[in-house]
Amino acid sequence: MQLETYISDLLYRYDCVIVPEFGAFLTNRVSAKIHESTHTFYPPKKVLSFNEQLQSNDGLLASYIAEVEKIPYTKANDKILKQVKSIKSYLIEGETIQFENIGELILNSEGKINFDPSQHINYLTDAFGLSHFSSTDVSRESYKKKVEAVEATTPIAFTPEKREESKSNNWLKYAAAAVIVLGLSGFGAAYYYNTTIENHNQLAQEVANEQLDAKVQEATFIISNPLPAATLNLEKQGGNYHIVAGAFRVENNSDKKVKQLRAKGYKARKIGVNRYGLHEVVYGSFENRTEAKRELYKIRREHNSEAWLLVKNLD
Repeated sequence: MQLETYISDLLYRYDCVIVPEFGAFLTNRVSAKIHESTHTFYPPKKVLSFNEQLQSNDGLLASYIAEVEKIPYTKANDKILKQVKSIKSYLIEGETIQFENIGELILNSEGKINFDPSQHINYLTDAFGLSHFSSTDVSRESYKKKVEAVEATTPIAFTPEKREESKSNNWLKYAAAAVIVLGLSGFGAAYYYNTTIENHNQLAQEVANEQLDAKVQEATFIISNPLPAATLNLEKQGGNYHIVAGAFRVENNSDKKVKQLRAKGYKARKIGVNRYGLHEVVYGSFENRTEAKRELYKIRREHNSEAWLLVKNLD
């Protein structure tokens, strides 16, 4: 099993991928930037880091492996723990672990894991297809000096245009003035006509509205015994994060489990049949991963230590 392949797949969709009993790979989005000295433009990306303290199994990695390899969740979890044990033994021997497209892992002198992230891949899907590029520096001051030098050496002279007026020009002036007067007269007549038509239409509309109001009043009636308003309160659970309480071969047993959990105050329900033909029962479903994990830890502590988190879109 190539563990780094599954981790790499999940890093495109999630900001935190926990490897049980080993640590968590985290991503942090950084904005686009420009390198001052090399004039290189870098697109936005996700920066990888590793936290050895986050080792609690949230079920994300095991659920994904079980889905891809078509194996039970428990078997996928066992395969992860087996490979983690092998990785730790190599690290103790002083070897460097290379995770393709993720980075290198090595133990330092204090026995802690040092992580060197890979710079060859960008897990930010919004920046897909973008790569860094360099551009030459544009020196606008040098061009300004060249323009000033050209202006200083090139004289510019303005020569007034000579015109000869004749009697024909005077007639043209009179004709243009007549055209303007006629145009203004026509505009005034058109304005008066449009205003008159608009006033007439407004009066007709007011009369029609009064007649319509009278008809509506005549047709108004009162219901002496109206039906009471019906109010329905429906609660619908949503979200892709589900805390699984169990899976049952017999559907009647899953119904009993739902009643037991609801009696204890949980918003339990059935979410359908999985690919193994088992009826899955969940404590509840959540929109937010953080909220779901908080409730999962509480359920494991107070009610069922075997409960686990399922990430699945039920739409």
